[in-house]
Amino acid sequence: MEPPLIAINGLALTEPRPGLRLDDRYAEAVLKAGGVPFAIPPVGGPADLDRMLDRIDGLLLTGGDDFDTELLGQGPTHASAVVTPRAKQDFDLLLARKALDRGIPVLGICYGMQCLGIADGAQLLQHIPDDRPGAQDHTNGVVHDVAVQPDSRLARLVATRTLAVVSRHHQALADAPQGWSVAARDAEGLLEAIEHPTYPFAFGVQWHPELSPEGDPNARLFTGLVSAAGLESSKRAAARHAGGFASAT
Repeated sequence: MEPPLIAINGLALTEPRPGLRLDDRYAEAVLKAGGVPFAIPPVGGPADLDRMLDRIDGLLLTGGDDFDTELLGQGPTHASAVVTPRAKQDFDLLLARKALDRGIPVLGICYGMQCLGIADGAQLLQHIPDDRPGAQDHTNGVVHDVAVQPDSRLARLVATRTLAVVSRHHQALADAPQGWSVAARDAEGLLEAIEHPTYPFAFGVQWHPELSPEGDPNARLFTGLVSAAGLESSKRAAARHAGGFASAT
């Protein structure tokens, strides 16, 4: 069986000209898990996205800048926000919705988790120090623990109740969107992970598992994504084979 193809969205650049930046750690994590990573720039329309999604086996939505909440109808954008360009924000939300509609295995990290939540109607906390005064720091790569819900799919995936995680964010989802479940929270109750109970593989984590040490349970998020993508790839290959056999007969 061919290794599954995992699309990665990356971070938009505007200077000196529009482009895409992708941290190698995301691609390395996919490679180590047995997948084939490739980057997707935020260009093209809905039909182009459909053609791309026809060819991939899984999707990794990475960390990024901040959401422009005014464009989302969630109030004025916070002054501290490093705003994602509108075209990139619109592209990522459409990408997330289309991938979820197709049941493509997807893992959202930090901005990527927020993208999954917002795509399904979640509200955003724009600046944790303002929205949750006195909350622990979540910026600059601080390491803290999260409590994994014991009855969650995430608990089965990472095989532990507590994860030490690397955080680099000041925005967060206020709560899980409709249809999704809470998979982890920090010690103060901040939402740290979401999962969808009926999709083949759909997780969002507010932390950065690609920054965890070698051999850490966080790596199971990537092996889980690649394994689920491999299963979906096999199903599609079998369907194509069956269709070709039927045509031949």
